[in-house]
Amino acid sequence: MAREATVARTTNETSIELRLAIDGEGKAELETGVPFLTHMLDLFAKHGQFDLRIDAKGDTHIDDHHTTEDIGICLGQAIKEALGDKKGIKRYGNAFVPMDDALAQVVIDLSNRPHFEFRGEFPAAKVGAFDVELVHEFLWKLALEARMNLHVIVHYGRNTHHMIEAVFKALGRALDEATMIDPRVKGVPSTKGML
Repeated sequence: MAREATVARTTNETSIELRLAIDGEGKAELETGVPFLTHMLDLFAKHGQFDLRIDAKGDTHIDDHHTTEDIGICLGQAIKEALGDKKGIKRYGNAFVPMDDALAQVVIDLSNRPHFEFRGEFPAAKVGAFDVELVHEFLWKLALEARMNLHVIVHYGRNTHHMIEAVFKALGRALDEATMIDPRVKGVPSTKGML
């Protein structure tokens, strides 16, 4: 059974259609209206081996907040839907990714319990026109809607672009690991019998 999902969300602020295939080839077709977010999601898909298509239109004439947040919501919902009952998955994922001066770590538990922790300081408030605080907003909404524990640690770095890029690459790699099917796992990887 294909592990994929399509999510559509329309509000007065945004209109988003997103398609995710967990077992993909790292292909991305992205129209987000937020160039820096497009770049980061391209990295996420490539390094996670996910196929990701996003067609988003939002009130970016105001700022990028609503579009970034709503894409995080849709991607989280797509992850949850695509994983179905989670039978056979590894459940946990951990990835360290360096990017020149920066080192980021992402740890995931696909536990059906949403929780987000972020540790790190970005030296700049903007990368180009993108407000760096939106990284936190995106990741929190992603964790909430995917119903996963998501811990993001930026250990160090000087260049804000490099630091955020390391986060998104690590996010892709950690989620890839957590969603992998382990043939040794019978049913779901939980003593509760469900996730």
